[in-house]
Amino acid sequence: MANGNSSSYTTGMEGTKRSEEICLKFPPNVISPGLAALLAQKDKHEKLLDYSGPRLHFQMVVIFVLTQIIHSLLKKLGLPLFISQLLAGILLSPMVFSDQHSLVNISEESVAVLGTVGAFGFVFFLFLSGVKMDLSLTLKSGKKAICIGLLTVVVPLVSCMTTIKLLHEEGNEFSNKSFFLAVTYSGTSFPVIHCLLSDLKILNSELGRLGLSAALIGDMLTLFLTVFSLWVKTGFEKGRKEALIDFGLAMLFIVIVVFVLRPAMKWMVKRTPEAGQIKDICFYLVILAFMMSPRFTDLFRIYFLYGPFIFGLAVPDGPPLGSALVEKLDPVISGLFLPIFATTCGLRFDLSYFKNSNLFAYHQVLGAMVALIIKFGVSLLVPLLCKMPTRDSLALAFIMISKGIVEMGSYSIMNDNRVISEDIFAHMTIVIILVASIVPILVKRLYDPSRKYLCFQKRTIMNSRLNQELRLIVCVHVPGNVNSIINQLNASCPTRESSIALDVLHLIKLSGQATPLFITHDKQKKTLSSKSYSENVVVAFEQFERDNWGAVSVTVFTAVSPPNLMYEDICNLAMDRLTSFILLPFHRRWYIDGSIESEDQTVRTLNFDILEKAPCSVGILVEGRRNLKGSCIRDPLSSDNSSFYNIAVIFLGGQDDREALALAKRISQDKSVRLTVIHLKAANSLGVILTENDRMLDSAVLNDVKQSVCFTFIEERVNDGPETSNFLQSIVEDYQLIIVGRRYKTEDPQTLGLQEWCEFQEIGIIGDLLSSADFIRNYTLLIVQQQQQRTV
Repeated sequence: MANGNSSSYTTGMEGTKRSEEICLKFPPNVISPGLAALLAQKDKHEKLLDYSGPRLHFQMVVIFVLTQIIHSLLKKLGLPLFISQLLAGILLSPMVFSDQHSLVNISEESVAVLGTVGAFGFVFFLFLSGVKMDLSLTLKSGKKAICIGLLTVVVPLVSCMTTIKLLHEEGNEFSNKSFFLAVTYSGTSFPVIHCLLSDLKILNSELGRLGLSAALIGDMLTLFLTVFSLWVKTGFEKGRKEALIDFGLAMLFIVIVVFVLRPAMKWMVKRTPEAGQIKDICFYLVILAFMMSPRFTDLFRIYFLYGPFIFGLAVPDGPPLGSALVEKLDPVISGLFLPIFATTCGLRFDLSYFKNSNLFAYHQVLGAMVALIIKFGVSLLVPLLCKMPTRDSLALAFIMISKGIVEMGSYSIMNDNRVISEDIFAHMTIVIILVASIVPILVKRLYDPSRKYLCFQKRTIMNSRLNQELRLIVCVHVPGNVNSIINQLNASCPTRESSIALDVLHLIKLSGQATPLFITHDKQKKTLSSKSYSENVVVAFEQFERDNWGAVSVTVFTAVSPPNLMYEDICNLAMDRLTSFILLPFHRRWYIDGSIESEDQTVRTLNFDILEKAPCSVGILVEGRRNLKGSCIRDPLSSDNSSFYNIAVIFLGGQDDREALALAKRISQDKSVRLTVIHLKAANSLGVILTENDRMLDSAVLNDVKQSVCFTFIEERVNDGPETSNFLQSIVEDYQLIIVGRRYKTEDPQTLGLQEWCEFQEIGIIGDLLSSADFIRNYTLLIVQQQQQRTV
């Protein structure tokens, strides 16, 4: 038989006493004998949900189903998933359902189990947030970010404390508690702002980087002020001696973390081979140390939530250790445990708490609102004084006041520990729901980073004169891209009269850290960076620059960012460097036998984004098939029969084909290049969609090429797509490079019947045809899209 055990206690908070009696069964029923065994019982005195294991599983299912139903309705309004999780908890709380009729069987025992699972997720979330943060960036933040980060904490804090002091004149209580609460009202949370920027997909934008830098500064200041406020509280309640002991123990804990644990983890990283994975034993040792950190913080008299966070800060960010922790733990924590914690925070909410609200609670809420308003004002004023546009300043101000899971978790834990009363918790829950709902909607309305890509200036190869420097960006994902890009650049035969300003952007996936990086590699410095990003890429392109001295100038950049936001780095660089052409590698590479060597769908998605948003012309380079050693079948500057480099342009008409012809014209200025223009014309005019203006422009471009360079002109009339395919199969083996226009969503009589077989829309119908397995492809293919004219 299970023995009953009950306990009761009374706690005081500002003159209000709460008396609770909790009854628990010992030993608890955890694992059920099974549904069949329960149904076979004669007296039916036990139910399946009387066992904590099945009950927890059922509660999790109900929570996730209800959350998704709510989110499916609210996401159309732009509300984040966090709001749906909170509302799910409120709907499942005793406020809506009594304990006897609750959907998730809300009782003290069930809440204890569910709350423990959720709290576990929250502690893990704080640890991973620390792992992702790079404290060295605080030293590299600009003056604007430092001013915003510091002032948006200090000024609201002073305003909040002044307001509470004027309203609440009981000096002892003010000294003991209000300073600590004022810090929580005025603080900045880096994880919350990072999640907001990630959800809005502006993490890589100029505003996003500024917001992250300011949030990092503000979060560190908030952490210090929170710990300091606890020491002040201890000093008032227990005396200076106890406060000094707490201070000394906290410093000892930090010394152990910084000078013992961090060097140990760095030693683990050094023993890991370059580009290799951390050993499992090292991974498990770090997890074990994290699991022990709350206990150690208790021994060192530090607030138990700060232990995992501080230990996370000590973990070397990025690969191999930081990225391994984030990649393995973050999906489980963010997808399972943290949503449960958010819902349990909602379960604590009850409107009846407002009935028992006292004067102290009203003063605290008023102080919190003053802090929020002042924080918004400071976040708005500082950027305006720095000449930032008004819309961007407003967006930044809303970003800096955002609230989320960190604040909700902090108030929930303070409510459980009787640090704040239930009425203060209820008021702050309402504030968090309102702010977390409004901020994403307003930021999205105010700030659209793609607006600056609406370039009204022509940035195309057609509009670049032959004797003018061509500004080019090439993107590198993997080492294999380097050789193929350099080969094609060598084939373009740059000269002093027709020079190239080449910007090389090495794109690296952001892993194990929260802040995106954009690094400019200075040629004057011997050390490329503290983490040797892109060292091989820098060496290869510097050698290419030396080989073409005076004709090519190279600048290498590294962008470490989330794959879905890499287009921001590319487009921003193109805008800043006045680029005319962006060269992207294709996402797939082949061996000579036609089998796939490598394929990356994230690269394909990135290419689509660039084609849609780039402020200039774009090219996608599809490499020729490679032998098993990885080398190209043909050298770019030689062929089987001659020393000429043979280029063909497949010309059907339209702006993309004209841009392709302009690129070929520039390349063929060198005498070692032979250019062939293959003009495919419809056998009859039926179904031709080119406008009269396009025909005139096509004729003008063709005449200009005839007058500028010596080339072979082939005109072929075809009836449909199959005839085009047969004709191209008969001639493509004569060329090392074939340039075609993308001609997206354009189907002429020449390509009739090929659209439905097109596998890769990003390279167009002709590009897809020439890259297919039907062609014995020893040539390199370059697909060109002219700068798109978009409207606001």
